[in-house]
Amino acid sequence: MTKVIVKNGNVENALRIVKQKSAKDGSSKKIRERQEGYMKPGVKRRLAKKEAIKNSKRRQRENY
Repeated sequence: MTKVIVKNGNVENALRIVKQKSAKDGSSKKIRERQEGYMKPGVKRRLAKKEAIKNSKRRQRENY
């Protein structure tokens, strides 16, 4: 579980930090996958490959 200290009553800043931390550790993605239910191994592999291709293209664009 992610913990954030609220400084000077600034709840909005703390909420932003919580969202960033949860995005980094991938907890929201895990929750979404569990809600969708069981996925066959082949389907899971295809989605992972598709996402890897998308990420590599994004990294190539950033490097140029």
